Amino acid sequence: MRGSSSRRPETQRLRQWTALGSMKIKIILLFCCIGFAVVVFAARAPNLVVWTAGRLMVEPFSLPRKRYAILINTWKRYDLLKQSIFHYSTCLGVESIHIVWSEPEPPSESLVTFLRQRAKENSRRHGRELEDELRFEINEEDSLNNRFKEIKGLKTEAIFSVDDDVIFPCSTVEFAFSVWQSAPETMVGFVPRMHWPDHSEGEMGRFRYGGWWSVWWSGTYSMVLSKAAFFHSKYLAIYSNNMPASIRDYVSKNRNCEDIAMSFLVANVSGTPPIWVKGKIFEIGSSGISSLGGHNERRSECVNRFVEEYGGMPLLPSTVKAVDSRYTWFW
Repeated sequence: MRGSSSRRPETQRLRQWTALGSMKIKIILLFCCIGFAVVVFAARAPNLVVWTAGRLMVEPFSLPRKRYAILINTWKRYDLLKQSIFHYSTCLGVESIHIVWSEPEPPSESLVTFLRQRAKENSRRHGRELEDELRFEINEEDSLNNRFKEIKGLKTEAIFSVDDDVIFPCSTVEFAFSVWQSAPETMVGFVPRMHWPDHSEGEMGRFRYGGWWSVWWSGTYSMVLSKAAFFHSKYLAIYSNNMPASIRDYVSKNRNCEDIAMSFLVANVSGTPPIWVKGKIFEIGSSGISSLGGHNERRSECVNRFVEEYGGMPLLPSTVKAVDSRYTWFW
């Protein structure tokens, strides 16, 4: 009994030391987990996105070996145009910025000078020279076809077509550009849409236009809209010179569907589906024509009209989505 009682304090101390050691191990493991999380976050998020005071702040990528031109479609929204120019002139992959101008009056000298000066300053601040490569593409006629007119003296094969009321982080644009470089014959963009067989009228060969919710529900798309998409510069010449003139006339008359027309053209020439890229979109303007009543019905009319012109449906469905794995935590 004496031996047992004498060993009891030792046993208690042993248990205390064991508990203390276990607690120390847990604390060390906790700090290791926290440190690991910090390292992983830093590795996966080198381009943090912050939208403040009308500017999108990001840490830039390294300078790409090839560059692209940005084609901005605008219409009497100078504040939105300024925001777009200020932002995209900071992206390292931009070779030139082209503003599609279709207003009755040409841009004022003050606007041109202001935008060029700010674009030059922004590009220099980010370690590159944009110089005078901010150009206004002036059009006498007000037509949606103007956004796809051939650009003389273009130095790049890649074009990023974007509306003046949406902003994408530079890192997102650079990723989409890298995806396009792997498939330069097709369109690579952020806004997917789909065409579906239309059985409502009991007629074969009819289609209806599917908006975002049909894409979200099915995971299938056959178009990426040119409001935010990369495509090869050669398609500008094909759109203006080789695409059926009746399609351009239809677009101009109805003031709609130039983006669907470009999707048909690229699919018909390339024989491949587009590629949808996942990316954050910052809407900086008010709702456009897509918010108006009957929008999908009018778009469906465009789809069926273009099918007649092409003698068949060139659009190809796809379920592929390009995702930047550096910013994806779960696979």
